Amino acid sequence: MIFKRIQLDEKYDNVFLDVYVADKTENFTRNAILVIPGGGYRNICSDREGEPIAMAFMPYGYNAFVLSYSVSRQKTFPGQLIEASLAMKHIKDHAEEYNIDPERVFVTGFSAGGHLAASLGTMWHIPEIYNATGMEYGYNKPAGMILGYPVISGDPDFSHPGSFCNLLGTDEPTPEQLASISLENHVDEKSVPMYVMHTSNDGTVPVKNALVIAEAYAKAGKTFELHIYPDAPHGIALGNAITGKSNAKLINPCIEKWIEQAVAWAKNI
Repeated sequence: MIFKRIQLDEKYDNVFLDVYVADKTENFTRNAILVIPGGGYRNICSDREGEPIAMAFMPYGYNAFVLSYSVSRQKTFPGQLIEASLAMKHIKDHAEEYNIDPERVFVTGFSAGGHLAASLGTMWHIPEIYNATGMEYGYNKPAGMILGYPVISGDPDFSHPGSFCNLLGTDEPTPEQLASISLENHVDEKSVPMYVMHTSNDGTVPVKNALVIAEAYAKAGKTFELHIYPDAPHGIALGNAITGKSNAKLINPCIEKWIEQAVAWAKNI
């Protein structure tokens, strides 16, 4: 197995991509998955939603890439989306080296990382990305997105306010600013296929975030799969002992099947 760290922005030491590439198997090309941990755009929960997620996808024929992106108001949106796009560019530029199919690069993200993953899946085409990077139009577009208890909407009735304040760099974002990065407002014919899992009693990022983007996908006639599990706190991650860290509430044999279900979904994309 190969592991290495790729710096994505020479100005910021904390913006990088961790690369996990399995040894080559003859006559087998892997899918790829870009993993985006959460942390409220304040920090990055890589210990639970980074490497463990990468390791979980690899037995299913994926090589994995974990993104560390700008947090704590280091940049404002779309700075983080540009960083995620640079990560996609690196993965596709090195597809042969990494033994992956460049047409089957998926993205997965959790909580605020789910917002960034969903931004990549619904806003991959905005001009700011190409003005900043010079990459070919659509080169950053993922094959599909897999979202875990994602932050989606700035609606004050069910948003995660801290994520949006950090992303916008202000403690008092305007309704217009919130609407501009509420991802249910960006679902259209360009949006990529979507898999979402959430829990009904998530006390940090309300389940309505998953429901509003699913509703937007339904209205747009776009492909999606939605799983709402009945009982688990925010941050369930893999739902097993690896990410549960002795917290019984974060270990659930039913929920830990989500990754197998997501992989099955991706096979049909």
